Amino acid sequence: MVTNASAILAAQYGTNPFATVFGTNSTPSLNGNASLSPTVAARVQQALAGQRGNIDLLNASLASTQTRLSGLGRLQSALDAFEALAEGLAGAGLSTSASTSTSGVLSAATTASAKPGQYEVDVRQLAQGQVLNSGVQPTATATLGSGIASTVKLEWGSMGADGFQATAGTARTITIDSGNNTLEGVAAALKEAGVNATVVRSNGGYALQVNGKEGATQTLSISVTGDAALKAAIGFDPDQPRAGGMTQAQAAQDAIVSVAGKEYRSGTNTVAGAIEGVTLTLAGKGTTQLAVSQDSSQIARNVAAFVEGYNDMADTLAALQGGALRGDNALSRVSAQMTGLMRIGGAGSSSRGLADVGLSRDADGRLVLDEVKLKAAIADDPEAVSRLFTNEGSGLADRLDERLGTLTAENGLVRRAQDRTTRDLDVLTDRRERLAQSLTAQAQALAQMYTMQEQMGGTGSLLDLLG
Repeated sequence: MVTNASAILAAQYGTNPFATVFGTNSTPSLNGNASLSPTVAARVQQALAGQRGNIDLLNASLASTQTRLSGLGRLQSALDAFEALAEGLAGAGLSTSASTSTSGVLSAATTASAKPGQYEVDVRQLAQGQVLNSGVQPTATATLGSGIASTVKLEWGSMGADGFQATAGTARTITIDSGNNTLEGVAAALKEAGVNATVVRSNGGYALQVNGKEGATQTLSISVTGDAALKAAIGFDPDQPRAGGMTQAQAAQDAIVSVAGKEYRSGTNTVAGAIEGVTLTLAGKGTTQLAVSQDSSQIARNVAAFVEGYNDMADTLAALQGGALRGDNALSRVSAQMTGLMRIGGAGSSSRGLADVGLSRDADGRLVLDEVKLKAAIADDPEAVSRLFTNEGSGLADRLDERLGTLTAENGLVRRAQDRTTRDLDVLTDRRERLAQSLTAQAQALAQMYTMQEQMGGTGSLLDLLG
């Protein structure tokens, strides 16, 4: 017989059903851990027996809603993964590649708009970030300055003909006083302000080092108001880099590259726009010949990757249809749209269809690739095969990329379904909390009433209750 009053409800509904319904720490209690007589405990259990149906219904609703929300998350992830692949095919093209004549200068990636051709590229300067170093201190906790409260102003900008020009809106300030006027303290304050500052070993001691972001507009100015000694330790004026304080080991600068005699600048070592449809990643100074050419082998590799990615997505959709999202409207609409696109894929964008390049669908809706037929189609007309997948927005990869982007957008079908399910879960959670409060109140009131009856010599014994 249950004699611990706080366990009456758990005993009534199972080992601890409230761990499922109300959370592991939410079992309704009855006057703490006060012991009740076996008769009172039995009467409370019997009086609350009718609530089991409500708990079971709430359990089922919560489990079903949580399962659906999890399934929608898996659906979103599957669509996102295939969208990234489709976007890569639509954006990066299927039939171009780039190569260079000199190693160590740059690498290049092509997109659908890249045109075959030869380009002379001269990398004159790499982008780099500013590096500042303080003077050496004996320990990382050595104090800097007197400790009086000082304001440190940080500004980012660039060096021009008229000297340093701060970029509007970049200024930030930190306060250094006796509580943080050490190398470690200043580094921590700078980090909190968005500066990559660290304490490094230097010449047998320790120094504060600042590493800025790449690009000429990332030049940092550090001014100190208050403690002259602190200013002498960490101040830096880009117009007077040798005036004391931090020393500049490396200046911030842009990448400079020349293509066919025309100069381009970039704040990073990734340059887009110098050659249509080509992104350059700079690695070192020097001149190289860049060749953009058609690559038939790339077509076959990308079609194989496309088939694998589509089948991974289709497998996930099928698993959800048979499990977490059985009969779900959002999943049904997604599946129908994907099936429809694959059925009409490439129509109007190429003289060839999917079957002509070795693609077919099996009974489960998965794609099957006939590599022999694909290679023959590529050998016969690689451009036609390429256009089937990516062709200024009308190819199969283009269409899939666009549709998947719509489905997975913030206001798209899947996101809306997730939002609705989350709201449903919130409603059920609120109902769960209210039911827990109600059951707790009922159990406590009943326990108090039955205990008083028993103490007053009432006749509410277990035998009476059983008739």
